[in-house]
Amino acid sequence: QVQLAESGGGLVQDGGSTRLSCTVSGRPFALLTMGWFRQAPGKERELVAAIAGSGGSPYYKSSVESRFTASRDIAKSTVYLRMSSLKPEDTAVYYCAAKPRGATSGVYDYWGRGIQVTVSS
Repeated sequence: QVQLAESGGGLVQDGGSTRLSCTVSGRPFALLTMGWFRQAPGKERELVAAIAGSGGSPYYKSSVESRFTASRDIAKSTVYLRMSSLKPEDTAVYYCAAKPRGATSGVYDYWGRGIQVTVSS
């Protein structure tokens, strides 16, 4: 069973930065594709970034592409989401998720508990 443990986030000022971490256990990291999702109050959950555990160029939602950076540390089985130039509209619960590498479906099978990021104006 894949388990995902998130950390980071919290309260950040408008224009500030923070980093989220997600450590994976239960399956070799390189066999997974990792996604970062967020869900704001009253809105649907959306994918903001994705990165393969084995490497390659990350995917970003267009509205965050110039501000967010997804990366990974294979030795630590950890993915990161560095978020900069944060805006109040980035306020949401952020989730780390995983699916088998090569899966064609957009459905992620494993989810972290979520972590709150609040951007104060």
